[in-house]
Amino acid sequence: MTKKEISKLIGKAEILIEALPYLRTFADKTFVIKYGGQAMVSDELKKSVMMDVILLKFIGINPILVHGGGAEVTQLMNRLGKEAVFANGLRVTDAETMEVVEMVLMGKVNKGIVTLINQFGGKAVGLSGKDSNLIVAKRRASERVNGSPKPVDLGYVGDIIKVNPAVIHTLSKEGYIPVISSVGVGLEGESLNINADHVAGELAAALSAEKLILLTDVEGIFADQSDPSSLISSLPKAKALEMIEQGKISKGMIPKVEACLTALENEVSRTHIVDGRISHSLLLEIFTDHGIGTMVTV
Repeated sequence: MTKKEISKLIGKAEILIEALPYLRTFADKTFVIKYGGQAMVSDELKKSVMMDVILLKFIGINPILVHGGGAEVTQLMNRLGKEAVFANGLRVTDAETMEVVEMVLMGKVNKGIVTLINQFGGKAVGLSGKDSNLIVAKRRASERVNGSPKPVDLGYVGDIIKVNPAVIHTLSKEGYIPVISSVGVGLEGESLNINADHVAGELAAALSAEKLILLTDVEGIFADQSDPSSLISSLPKAKALEMIEQGKISKGMIPKVEACLTALENEVSRTHIVDGRISHSLLLEIFTDHGIGTMVTV
């Protein structure tokens, strides 16, 4: 064996040594991971995320995977000749649209993720918020849009009122990786469309998770959205709220920050917004000294 080959092997060993304190700290802890964005589209990134999640399970961490699938919902709606309508960033969900949401999220996306995890050597079980009344929600009230005088009825859009995590504890204890779609159940048994970031935040809170990790399509939160060098590595809660009020955090990043704040208010230790476009971004965030993305803190 050449010196170069030995040096390469030593480098691999050093990586494991760097990860050792994290392995010790996180043993038997629960991580809630929101899976979305480009990581759900690219085959290479899909495999990267699934392998990361499986590795977490094998080393004694309990990963819980939450997903949405808005882009695929819109694609199917277009194929069916139905236009997607949004109000204040939320999909207006009439009864027909809710059927499409259920078909895509519960029937296609969820089962696709479960299949990949099982294919790569893990044990996954797919759930929605309707299973075992995991996510109970109420219909969101009508909202005014862009200052319109008449409120818009959002239809079957839900706000979470209760999480019943017993089924997740049971599955995790038996060695399974729960994969949860963002469809909840209403008080009258109706299906409700819920923002997946909010689902992840509420689940992390209910499970007393060690970490909430949100995979997204940007590097993290920037002090100045036009300046790529202004990435914020650690963002306190008060500053996050201030940036939302000032419009420095907007659009799709708002529910992610809200999910982090919900988790932190319920004693979740750490919350992270991570660039899911980077291969093995979960491992880089969890097991290296520097990490990546933005950590939202108390």
